[in-house]
Amino acid sequence: MRARAPASAANLGPGFDTLALALSLYVEVQVEPAPRLVVHSYGEGAGLADDAGHLAARVAMDVAGHDRLAITVRSQIPVARGLGSSAALAAAAAAAAGSTDPLAVAAHVDGHPENAAASVTGGLVVAANVRGSVRVLPMPLDPDLVVVAVVPDRPLTTAKARQLLPSQVSRDDAAFNLGRMGLLLAGLADHRRLTREAAEDRLHQDYRSPLFPEAPKLLAALHDGGALAACWSGAGPTLLGICTSGQASGVQRVAKDELAASGVPGQVLVLAPDNEGLVRGADARLPAGTGSFDRPGDEAASGVIPEANGSLSVPPGDQALFDFDENS
Repeated sequence: MRARAPASAANLGPGFDTLALALSLYVEVQVEPAPRLVVHSYGEGAGLADDAGHLAARVAMDVAGHDRLAITVRSQIPVARGLGSSAALAAAAAAAAGSTDPLAVAAHVDGHPENAAASVTGGLVVAANVRGSVRVLPMPLDPDLVVVAVVPDRPLTTAKARQLLPSQVSRDDAAFNLGRMGLLLAGLADHRRLTREAAEDRLHQDYRSPLFPEAPKLLAALHDGGALAACWSGAGPTLLGICTSGQASGVQRVAKDELAASGVPGQVLVLAPDNEGLVRGADARLPAGTGSFDRPGDEAASGVIPEANGSLSVPPGDQALFDFDENS
């Protein structure tokens, strides 16, 4: 069985742990019967743990109830960058192994219902754990909106990012985020209503800035380039500029210039929302033409995953990045 799931951007500013948008980068997992466990990985995260420790292997073995499996993972989703790689991988692996409820599996494994929900259902979603199960509601999304994603070549795990968050927030800050989330949902449904204030946040972004001190200038550059709103993606360090498709090239150009000026290696991608979500079977291969990769030789954008993808580096042996890695 073959399954494919999209990346996702959680929070989108004020929607902490509740809001996520599926994006056009993908992970494909194929699971087949085999005499013994065999794991092969290509693209982003390749070679981190091509054994029973790989998240796809752990999920597939749990779903299948045994380890006599051949598992192949092909991924375009950068690991530990705030793009929901673990949620997408868990959903695709669960589906490829035959799960009847990959959303529940992915939400449990990843620990965040919103990323798993976006990867399974596609589009813009709000999600919450309600009486032990994941409740997902699709939200209206203006079809003219895209995101410009600034993806630093710098991993950041959720565990590290969460350590900086306060255990309690003030009533004023909670009310501020609720109001901004209302503005954001209205603006995402109709880009004519989307303003930079809609993506403002007091619960997580400023607290995490010490882990990525260049973020404020890069967010300002996204606004200067024409983004209607800008925010962190999940726990970061990826930053998003939300704009219309006609604005995207200008936003991307300004973001590239600021990224270079900051001295931070990375890439700037133009990504469309994904409205399909989880796909199984013959149609689940990585699609061609996803994303606008700005690095020569990065074949992930064409759907061709080489055995050694030199786009974004992850420290060798850092297998923990496949666990609860970067969602919010």
